[in-house]
Amino acid sequence: MQEIEELCGSIDKVIYKSPDNGFSVFAIKVRSADLITVRGYLPEVHQGTQVTLKGKWTFHPKFGRQFEAQECTTSLPSNALGIEKYLASGMIKGIGPKFAEKLVKHFGDQTLEVIDTTPNRLFEVPGVGEKRIFAITQAWQDQKEISRVMVFLRSKDVSSSFAVKIYKAYGNQAIEKMQENPYRLVDDIWGIGFKSADQIALKLGLEKNAPDRVKAGFLYAIAEATNEGHLYVEVQQAKDTVIKILELAEFQDAQELLKHALTSLYQQDKIKLISAQDQHFLSLPKYYFSEKGIAKKIQQLLEYKSNQEKFDIHAIYQALRAPDEKGVELHEHQQRGIMGCLQNKVSIVTGGPGTGKTTTIKRLIKILEENKVRFRLAAPTGRAAKRMFESTGRNTETLHRLLEFTPTAMGFGRNEQNALELDFLIVDEASMIDVFLMHAILKALPQAACLVLLGDIDQLPSVGAGNVLNDLIASGKIEVVRLTQVFRQAQDSLIIVNAHRVNNGEFPQPALPGGKKDFVYLKEDEPENTLPLLRTIYTKKLAQFGIHPDDAVVLVPMHRGTVGAQRLNQELQMILNPEHDGQQSVTQFGQAYRVGDRVMQIRNNYDKFVFNGDMGKIAAIDKVEQKLMINFGERELEYDFAELNELTLSYAISIHKSQGSEFQAVIIPIFMQHFILLQRNLIYTAITRAKKLCILIGQAKAIGMGIRNAKGVDRKTFLKEFLTTDLEAR
Repeated sequence: MQEIEELCGSIDKVIYKSPDNGFSVFAIKVRSADLITVRGYLPEVHQGTQVTLKGKWTFHPKFGRQFEAQECTTSLPSNALGIEKYLASGMIKGIGPKFAEKLVKHFGDQTLEVIDTTPNRLFEVPGVGEKRIFAITQAWQDQKEISRVMVFLRSKDVSSSFAVKIYKAYGNQAIEKMQENPYRLVDDIWGIGFKSADQIALKLGLEKNAPDRVKAGFLYAIAEATNEGHLYVEVQQAKDTVIKILELAEFQDAQELLKHALTSLYQQDKIKLISAQDQHFLSLPKYYFSEKGIAKKIQQLLEYKSNQEKFDIHAIYQALRAPDEKGVELHEHQQRGIMGCLQNKVSIVTGGPGTGKTTTIKRLIKILEENKVRFRLAAPTGRAAKRMFESTGRNTETLHRLLEFTPTAMGFGRNEQNALELDFLIVDEASMIDVFLMHAILKALPQAACLVLLGDIDQLPSVGAGNVLNDLIASGKIEVVRLTQVFRQAQDSLIIVNAHRVNNGEFPQPALPGGKKDFVYLKEDEPENTLPLLRTIYTKKLAQFGIHPDDAVVLVPMHRGTVGAQRLNQELQMILNPEHDGQQSVTQFGQAYRVGDRVMQIRNNYDKFVFNGDMGKIAAIDKVEQKLMINFGERELEYDFAELNELTLSYAISIHKSQGSEFQAVIIPIFMQHFILLQRNLIYTAITRAKKLCILIGQAKAIGMGIRNAKGVDRKTFLKEFLTTDLEAR
C-alpha cells in the first residue's frame, strides 16, 4: 500500500479551481525549483500561497505524474515575490496585477502586514484614494473571516466549497448560526440542498435519529414534491422518503420516530394535514393557505355584482358580429370570448397559436377604451410582457412590477389594504402563473374589478408549484372560451400547422413543394451528430432565412447528457463566441464567461429585480474589481464574480425555461436519452416558441414517443376541490 507523503512549496499557478465543490488543480514550486501538478478537493487556493500537502503520487495517462492531495494547510507567503503573486491572483477585490506590483515595490515583505494592521499606510502609494483603501481593507477582512469559516468546516471534515456562500449569507455569525440550526442553510443559501445541510449537521454532532433531523427530513420531503409542481404529498410516501434519505431503516423505532416528528410539526403548525379521496396528504401552511386563498377570493369575485351595467351589451354584440374598420371579421368563438370577458368577473380565454387570441384581446381593449374603462395589461415575465406590448401596442408590465414588489420587505406593495386601481386586469401567459403569484394577484384585485386570464392550456404548466390555470378550468366555476379555429393566414405557417398536429397526437409534416419552409425536420439517430448539425445551422442555414445567430436558441428537454443544455452551451460558446486575444473573460465554477456571451438568470434576485429565466448578454468584465456588467435589454446590471452561480450560458436552454418567450428561430434536439421527460406538451411548447423558423432534430422514435405521451405529470393540488366543495385542512 502506497504511503502518505508530505509536500511543501508555494503555489506558482492555479490551473483550475471550482468554488462549487472545492476541486482544484494547481502547480507548486518546491525547493528543487521543479513545478509539480497537484489536484484534489482543497480549500481556496491562490498564487503565492505557501502550502503543506499530504497525499499520494499518481500517474495521469494524459498529463503524467501528479500529486493527489488529501489534506492541505496554507499560510500566507512571506517573501515579496510570493506576496505579489498572491495579491495579483484576484483574491482581494481592488487589487490586480499592476497594483499588486506597485504595492510590493513600495512595502516589500511587509505588504500583507500593512494591509492587515496599518491600512492607512496605503496612502503612501501614489494614486491610491480613500475609496480604494476602504475596498481593499474590507475585502481583506472578509477573506480573514472566510478563512475562519473554512478552518471550522475543515475541522468538522466539511467541504470548504460552502464557506464563501455561508459567509456571504451570515457574515460574522456564520459559525454560530450553523451550530444553532444547520438545516436553515437549505432555505437561506441558494445552492445548498438538504443533503449537504444534513451532512454538515451530522458532522457538527447531530445524531442520525435526532428529532430535529427527522422533522427536517419531512419538510424536505414536502419541498421535494413541490419541485415537481405538487402542493401536497401523500403521508406514507413522505414517510418512505424520510426513511430512505435519512437512512432510518436501521433503527427499530423508526416508525415511532416518524410519528413523533409529524406530531411535533403539526403542533408547531409547521405542516397541514388534509384528507381526501380516502388518503391523507401533507403540505406546508404557505402552500395550503395560498390555494385556499385563491379559492376564497375567486368565490368572492363571482358573488360580487359584475360591471355589465357599464356596457351596452346588445350594441357591443351587434358590433362584434360585423367586420371592423379594416374588414376583419371575428369568429364566433372570438365574439363569445369578448362577451364572456365583459359579462363575467373572472374569465379565461385559451387557445393555441394562430387561433386569434391576440385579435380577440385587441378588440376587447378597444371596447374598454371606448367605454373609458380603466384596465392594465400584465404578464409573468419580462419577455412575455414585451411580446404582449408588441402585439397590442399598449403598455404591459410584469406581474412583479404591477404588484409593486419590494425587495426589502420581500413582498408586494399591492394587496388587500392597497388594492390596484383598475376595473379590468388582463394577464397573458397565465399557464406560467404558480399558486403563490396567483394568490398575490387576487389579493391585490379590487372586488369590483374583472380578471381576464389568457393562456394556452396545452403548454407546459408553471415552473413553480401548482396547476392554477388547469384547476380553474376544471372547476367549472369560471367562464372559459376555447379558441380552436386556426385562421387561414396562420395555416400558411408550418410552425403553426405542426404545433397543432403535435397537439393532436400527430407527427409533424415536412415542408410541401412550393409551401412555406419555416419548419424543418432533420432525422438523426446518433446524438453525437447533433453538434456538427448545429455548427452547420448556425454558420450557414440561419443566414438563408435572414436570421442572426443571436436571435436563435437551442431548446432541449434536459440539462445533462450528450444533448443536454450544459454540454451544448459549451460547444455553442466555442462556435458563436470563441476565445480570442484581448477578450475579457473570467472562469468561475468551472465555466468560462466572456464578453459577448449570452447568459440566463437561474434564480430570482429581488435586489437586482431580475428573475429566473431572464436573459442578457455580458457587456464588460473587470477582473480587478471582480465585477461584470450584463445587458438585459433596457437595463445593464452589475454582478460580483461571487454571484456568477446565479447565471448560466443561454445559447441552449431547457424547454421549461423558454415558456413565455418567442425567438426568431428555435432548434429542438429530441433523442431517446431524454425519454424520462418526453411528453406531448413539452414538444408542443418548444415548437410554439418559434417565430420564423423551427428546426426539429432527432430520432423519429423519440419524437413519436413524446407526442404519444399526452398524460404528462398529474400534479397533486386541491384548488378544484376548494372551489367546488367545503374541503378543509386540519
